[in-house]
Amino acid sequence: MHILGISCCYHDSAVALIKNGEIISAAQEERFSRRKHDFNFPINALNWCLEENGLSPDDLDYVVFYEKPFIKLERILETAMRFAPSGISQFVQSVPLWLKEKLWIKDIIAKKLNYRGEILFCQHHESHAASAFYPSPFEEAAFLTMDGVGEWDTASFGIGCGNQLQIQYSLRFPHSLGMLYSAFTYYTGFRVNSGEYKLMGLAPYGEPIYKDLIFKELLDLKEDGSFRLNMRYFGFCNSQRMTNSHFDRLFGAKPRKPESKIRQIDMDLASSIQQVTEEIMLRMSRYVHRITGKRKLCLAGGVALNCVGNGRILRDGPFEDIWIQPASGDAGGALGAALAVWHRYLGNKRSVNPTRDSLKGSFLGPKFSDEEIEEFLKKKGISYQRLNREEVADFTAELIAKQNVVGWFQGRMEFGPRALGNRSIIADARNPQMQSKMNLKIKFRESFRPFAPTVLREHAGEWFELEKPSPYMLITAPLRQEKRLALPKEALELKGLDKLKVIRSEIPAVTHIDYSARIQTIERQDNPLYYDLLVAFYKKTGCPVIINTSFNIRGEPIVCTPADAFNCFMRTDMDYLIMGSFVLDKQRQKTPTDEIEPLKYQELD
Repeated sequence: MHILGISCCYHDSAVALIKNGEIISAAQEERFSRRKHDFNFPINALNWCLEENGLSPDDLDYVVFYEKPFIKLERILETAMRFAPSGISQFVQSVPLWLKEKLWIKDIIAKKLNYRGEILFCQHHESHAASAFYPSPFEEAAFLTMDGVGEWDTASFGIGCGNQLQIQYSLRFPHSLGMLYSAFTYYTGFRVNSGEYKLMGLAPYGEPIYKDLIFKELLDLKEDGSFRLNMRYFGFCNSQRMTNSHFDRLFGAKPRKPESKIRQIDMDLASSIQQVTEEIMLRMSRYVHRITGKRKLCLAGGVALNCVGNGRILRDGPFEDIWIQPASGDAGGALGAALAVWHRYLGNKRSVNPTRDSLKGSFLGPKFSDEEIEEFLKKKGISYQRLNREEVADFTAELIAKQNVVGWFQGRMEFGPRALGNRSIIADARNPQMQSKMNLKIKFRESFRPFAPTVLREHAGEWFELEKPSPYMLITAPLRQEKRLALPKEALELKGLDKLKVIRSEIPAVTHIDYSARIQTIERQDNPLYYDLLVAFYKKTGCPVIINTSFNIRGEPIVCTPADAFNCFMRTDMDYLIMGSFVLDKQRQKTPTDEIEPLKYQELD
């Protein structure tokens, strides 16, 4: 039996396919259209999903959408009426899209897919909860979902046991942790629904001097983690702005203009809202533990991508273990909706492996064989060297040890926002200049952005204060004291972005200025080739840690095809590209610039 899940929202769209309860394919539309955060109907991802598995629409038993549009429209209409007359203008602007497309999603699915079977609808936070619990390695657990807003809910919690899933409590719009964090994302000059991770990365450069003011003026936080926002300061219910003039006066400044110089107030606000967010996440998790009595917790929803908050829950919270859906945003809703149909609607039993989740490392997207890669290289007249497959890991480790930056293109593409070792750019974390070089000359992004390390699981505890595995790069943990370097007195007096100049550890390229790192642990069962690369690098250098960042540049999605990878490679200062068994040396490439597809810097509005 085949069940296809579809998500399609304001900033992402995706599909996921399960076969007899097994997750077999999932991908976001942006990877195919090459438009970052593509929110259009995911027709390209859908077509790939069917073709990859040799299916036609007639082979699908159910198609399920990840939320209920009529309930969502009810919330939008009721919000407009509540905030009238100012709220009416925003509603009028959104009406054409709803009347043209969103209300008729059932008909659109049937038409675009040429599908005559049954189409079901799942509630938004039920999709998140199902995406968190059903693939987890837990027979039973509590779940907590947190995001901007679904139909009405902005957060929910409950219990999963076997194939059953029960939502016990939810927080309702407009009182939303996701919206609160996005308001500060907007105010500090980053793009809402894509720049939140930038705000999180900026936080350690500031001081939390506005934390008390936020708690006093912007929200009323309860001991159980629930809260009410003071809507006097926010504009997202009645305008296109997240904040308003009252917000400006409260903090004594205007919102930062995008791409302008980052101010001290932006850093301090980032630090403040990050600490507020962590406090809310901790209170929520403690209350969920108290009410459910469960020892394990599953997380999903866009807020669950806040890896600093996740680390706090793991270290300071009451749960023995946590599992986080790597595609925690709305893309993962497609997967959760499909699993909810299989388990809840159809009543099928759930099989659990307590040592491994069922998400297959999140490697659920397109893959390309050596034959397909070589066909592309020959067709384009690209210079390359072919290795024996068993040579690839050691050869690449040697390149990294010699301070080369390597594009790494292998196997199935990752589902979710993180590159986990198949569509990655990798380099030596010991190099003090590597963080700056990769940000400015390869990723073309803000200099303050930290890079994540991949570390061999068996050595992770020697380098980081992390006892649990973190295969999906969703937990931040401190670097161990013995790996830190003593700082000169003048370094302690630096402020703001000047802190970037300081070498803080033995692996400075992945050590954030607060000595934290967003860690990916790797075991051989996760990704054998990538694991072998880390082992080879460790044998050569004595260091089990490398940089792993997504194979893309600012404003573009992670690469999907060999053509995407080659274009990105040629437009940046990467030194080598390893695709399958093939090595591309930048110095040997003679492809004219006008034959390389231009990179697209502008995200989809």
